[in-house]
Amino acid sequence: MDFVFDSDDDVDLAALELVVYGIPRQVYARADNFNRFNELSFFQRFRLTKNTILALLPQIEHHLEFPHDNNQSVSPINQLLLCLRYYATGSHLLAMGDFAGVHVSTACRIIKKVSHAIALMYPNYIKMPQTADEIHRAQEGFFQISAFPRVIGALDCTHVRIQSPGGEDAEIYRNRKGYFSVNVQAVCNAQLKFFNVVARWPGSSHDSTIFNNSHLRAEFEQNIYPNCAILGDSGYYLRTYLMTPLLEPRTERQQLYNQSHIRTRNVIERTFGVWKRRFPVLAYGCRLKIETLLSVIISTAILHNIAIDNNEGEPPVDANGDIQLLQQLIRNGQIPVPAIPLHLRNRGAAADGARMRDELINNYFGNL
Repeated sequence: MDFVFDSDDDVDLAALELVVYGIPRQVYARADNFNRFNELSFFQRFRLTKNTILALLPQIEHHLEFPHDNNQSVSPINQLLLCLRYYATGSHLLAMGDFAGVHVSTACRIIKKVSHAIALMYPNYIKMPQTADEIHRAQEGFFQISAFPRVIGALDCTHVRIQSPGGEDAEIYRNRKGYFSVNVQAVCNAQLKFFNVVARWPGSSHDSTIFNNSHLRAEFEQNIYPNCAILGDSGYYLRTYLMTPLLEPRTERQQLYNQSHIRTRNVIERTFGVWKRRFPVLAYGCRLKIETLLSVIISTAILHNIAIDNNEGEPPVDANGDIQLLQQLIRNGQIPVPAIPLHLRNRGAAADGARMRDELINNYFGNL
């Protein structure tokens, strides 16, 4: 296209260059975030230690590498650090791009790619105990808490806050507390390590609905874990393999059962707390698309297990950040609160579970 300008007009040459040649390429300055911080500062900013990240990187590096180094491609280590920084802050993608020295669109693609790459490791890091020795260790860990027998896992759900996904089905993500969320089901062991995570249900879904439609329930129904049980709150239906507390304990042995149940099942509440304090994006709220968010939930659960395996403590945070996170957890209803019991319980389906629980109360807790 030919442009004709009047010689008497005051032509802005800079604007003319934009029209003819387009916006010039912008080159961002990228800091060496891996080496610029000491161990403590690095742990505080990225929620994992340097040694853990160096062990993690080779497992996902083949998903992050570019076939060439043209156009200043972002190295795998910088992609991983950008993603971890997002998990640690839940900040806007524009701020993440400025932190890593990339455009906001690049930051978005990197977080999606890294989260998906980590989530693919789910079968290696999040799995129920399989061998007799693994099952025995899990039961022993729970027994040492409050002498509750046969328990291999504690079950519960937690909400991860999101922005409204829009569209005709947006309201199914609004939970009973009034905000949009994804309801995540998890099972953990006594060491606060995830055994099972289900992250695909909208916030309006009831905890028992998620469990009833889960692969985990099918495994217990098929007796894959014989002589084993998991503990759930009163929002779940009582089963032979799913022990719930008594709503109105009267006798001493019933009270003893409830006390042991509550203390033992409390590990899942603690697991959620440690998980969300380690990766505050889960508590502050996530503004990514639902598909990417689900990968973020699974990937942070995997990283949580890796941190447990490596005996990493909780990352230090500044006082203001800790208070803000605590306030956000309270507002979101993510601080442990008493569960709402089901008003209509299926007595017929729970008959075997009730019999099992009564036998446990009378024959075990009655003799302690």
